[in-house]
Amino acid sequence: MIRILLVEDHAVVRNGYRRLLDAEQDMRVVAEAASADEAYACLVAGGVDLAVVDLNLKGGSGIEAIRRMLAREPGLRVLVISMHDNPSFVTQAMRAGALGYLTKNSEPEEMLTGLREVAAGRRVLSEDVARAVAAAALEGDAPLARLTPREFDVLRLAARGESPGTIARSMHLSQKTIHNHLSAIRQKLEADNDFKLLQLAARYGLIDWSAGVS
Repeated sequence: MIRILLVEDHAVVRNGYRRLLDAEQDMRVVAEAASADEAYACLVAGGVDLAVVDLNLKGGSGIEAIRRMLAREPGLRVLVISMHDNPSFVTQAMRAGALGYLTKNSEPEEMLTGLREVAAGRRVLSEDVARAVAAAALEGDAPLARLTPREFDVLRLAARGESPGTIARSMHLSQKTIHNHLSAIRQKLEADNDFKLLQLAARYGLIDWSAGVS
């Protein structure tokens, strides 16, 4: 029996996942979380083999949630199911420790297959994600690949307009640490001001200026 933690901030989506998974004889949803902190608390409570994680969570980031959970339980298996097919998100989620990455466009059967593969310790990418990653590899190394998963999260949150204090609270870090990360990010991306950081974030799909920063 694969004991599953659902980490998704939309209740309707979680309910859909739970109905799908609980219908399988070898799977059981044992806990649900809408935020990174709730996910960590569920993990601490025990009894979880595999976490299904969205990257957009209330009060934090799915990538940071993955990192924290795996620091606590290195044997945990993680499958990301996200709206993002951007190769930068895929790379950073896998670096944080996820074994699989599917998009929300995936068919239910693909999700079930992905869960079983990840539970067995094998890597999985949905077809659309695999194509995007392959295309990015052919185009050469993107600057965002120079960042660690934590730096990637700090950049993404800062680009959305969140203050260093808000980022620090959501990531359980000090403001000084966040400022240090921002300094390292500017150095790695060769951006000498915040506007250039925003330009890079927009160019590589972390924010959409055409729709406004949110």
